[in-house]
Amino acid sequence: MGGIVDFEVRFPASRVDVHHLHAESGVAVEDILAITHTERFPVLGDHEQAWELAAEAARAVLERNEVSPDDVSHVVYAGSGEWDLPFWSPAARVAQELDISRAHCFEVTNFCNGGMTAVRTGLNELALGGGPFVLVIVGDRLSRLVDHEDPDSKALFNFGDAPAAVLLGRRDPAFEVLTSSMRTDPSWADYYSGDVEDDRVLMRRRGRRPGLADAYLENFPARVRDVLDTLGRDVSDVAYFLINQGDRGMHERLLGRLGIPAGKSVFNYDRLGHMGGSDLLIALRDLLDDKRLAEGDLLLLASSGMGFTWAVTAVEYRGR
Repeated sequence: MGGIVDFEVRFPASRVDVHHLHAESGVAVEDILAITHTERFPVLGDHEQAWELAAEAARAVLERNEVSPDDVSHVVYAGSGEWDLPFWSPAARVAQELDISRAHCFEVTNFCNGGMTAVRTGLNELALGGGPFVLVIVGDRLSRLVDHEDPDSKALFNFGDAPAAVLLGRRDPAFEVLTSSMRTDPSWADYYSGDVEDDRVLMRRRGRRPGLADAYLENFPARVRDVLDTLGRDVSDVAYFLINQGDRGMHERLLGRLGIPAGKSVFNYDRLGHMGGSDLLIALRDLLDDKRLAEGDLLLLASSGMGFTWAVTAVEYRGR
């Protein structure tokens, strides 16, 4: 099937801190810290664009793996659909920057599950007989979509930015993608939507419908069961369970529900906010840098997105 050959994450130069968020919103610092769990985390600055950082990450991956631009058959740009410019193709812009002129370039919108959806889409393209490599870009700009002056948006105050690039290939991947399970519950479709205010799109919660936490605790374990049943494996076979870093409490509750010890996951809440679809890549990089992976390890990558969608992707570490 193929999988992830290599990947790179780029953090913006700017940071937001909880004292600034307090001054903007009036929400108490301790209440903001209960959401962010860290005083400062990366966000795009006024003169930073997600596509430029993503292109830097992509260039590093291509050069490190000595991949020619002509060997990239698809460039897939993933996120929420709110790009650096309206009515515009960031995938094509990244391709232009990298001299990729023979690829099909397009966007995938699935919010914080966009990256894993793009990985799945890219692997399907490889299976159909495209070129040897697909480039997936995770290029959301979540912090720009949050109204930091709105106390009712405080649940989103941990949204930050970390554009990334993932190189997919059929041969010798570092992480072979084994299977995935993705499901959307459309009853949550209107729980969040955007308003256009002063030339910005801002996320707004619509009402206070209860039950979203229960939906997470129902859907993620169901997706885990799907992939493990497909593989004929058991939860005891899972070396690591990684998840979007949106809510630490939910992360811990989910591990408890699954019977997976905290030592088999990665927690970055002390230094980073929710970096959207890049959370999983940051956690993977931590495992690699800390030499915590052994060849043959089974990892489950859990991601979710507005809509609401829940997904689990199973990968096996093959080493390089």
